[in-house]
Amino acid sequence: MTIPPDTAYQPTDEELASIEKWFADYDTAAGRRDIERMADLAVFPLNLVSDDAAGQGASAQWDRQRFIDAMTRVMGDGAEDITFESTRTPVFLGPAIAVVFTDSVMTADGHTQRLRYADVLIRRDGSWAFQTMIQGGWGDQLR
Repeated sequence: MTIPPDTAYQPTDEELASIEKWFADYDTAAGRRDIERMADLAVFPLNLVSDDAAGQGASAQWDRQRFIDAMTRVMGDGAEDITFESTRTPVFLGPAIAVVFTDSVMTADGHTQRLRYADVLIRRDGSWAFQTMIQGGWGDQLR
């Protein structure tokens, strides 16, 4: 369980609900393997932070097309939807910046995998978008 730090900013109920709605929309798109829709919910260039097989930190910036290409390769084109059972802990740094920690169980094509990751979301024109994805184990693909 992730315990959020006290950032001195207390989100409103509406702000918390808007983050939950954003993730519901994103999870629906991801479950359907709708990579274009997933990209619509991002700000590009998108920052990625991970580590590689040698235990070294890695980062990259992707444009929309690289995101689409990578996510298409990673998510595949299975006939069945992907399902997610996620617990999210948003930490608001202000009304327009949130770091969201996620513990998730993903099931795709009969295989289940546990995931732990964080996203940095920013709010622009009343809508959230993810700007940074942080997850261990992907660093070799970022080079």
